[in-house]
Amino acid sequence: MARDMEKYIRPEIRATPFCPGCGHGILMGLLLRAVDELELDMDKVLFVSGIGCAAWIPSPHFKADTLHTLHGRAIPFATGAKAFNPELTTIVVSGDGDLTSIGGNHLIHAARRDTDLTVICANNMIYGMTGGQLACTTPQGAATSTSPGGSPYRSFDLARLVVAAGARYVARFSVTQPLSVIASIKKAVTTRGFTFTEVLSPCPTQYGRRNRLASPEAMIRMLRQKCISVEDAGILEPGVLVDRIVTGVFFDGTS
Repeated sequence: MARDMEKYIRPEIRATPFCPGCGHGILMGLLLRAVDELELDMDKVLFVSGIGCAAWIPSPHFKADTLHTLHGRAIPFATGAKAFNPELTTIVVSGDGDLTSIGGNHLIHAARRDTDLTVICANNMIYGMTGGQLACTTPQGAATSTSPGGSPYRSFDLARLVVAAGARYVARFSVTQPLSVIASIKKAVTTRGFTFTEVLSPCPTQYGRRNRLASPEAMIRMLRQKCISVEDAGILEPGVLVDRIVTGVFFDGTS
């Protein structure tokens, strides 16, 4: 954590719970950088999370109001808080298992209703904290604790799923693209309506060690090699993109 961001961290916090090489610590810093550049009043911001590794990003670390809620239920809690106090800047920060596997129904309906929330999904492609199980974001063929021979299923394309559900702004970037992540979070927070930023975050402990990517360097290298911009992807044949991850802004209803 950069020293100038420590003003947003509770003074009793001395360390984060994230494993070495986990991308969630990077995302924490990028989120706070976006908050700082927007000059948000933390007394008027509510951070909501569910259960899982990424849910620990705002709670208990941020010096702000935080709701650490039930598994899969971050968005309903955030919806209730926003309905009670529409002036709150309400930001949901949680993982792919929490928001899109267990909480997937809440995600698509919040997007459909255009609820005024910013949702940041830290996608590490697995259930990181609860045992390394198969998630709806696990790539086909990837090994997990519940699919040691490789996932037989296609994964959800979260960005396109949320676009189809009706979100106002949708983007996907990796923690290896820090400036883009900051810009996307700023855009999401300042756009009225339902906004969604997916952030790819390496998990060497649960995902990496089962898929020959056990070191942080290997996972970072993999993300850099696989990520391709939405602009470049648009001029390539679909078959070329089978093993790539498309990043960028997928929909911006304000433009």
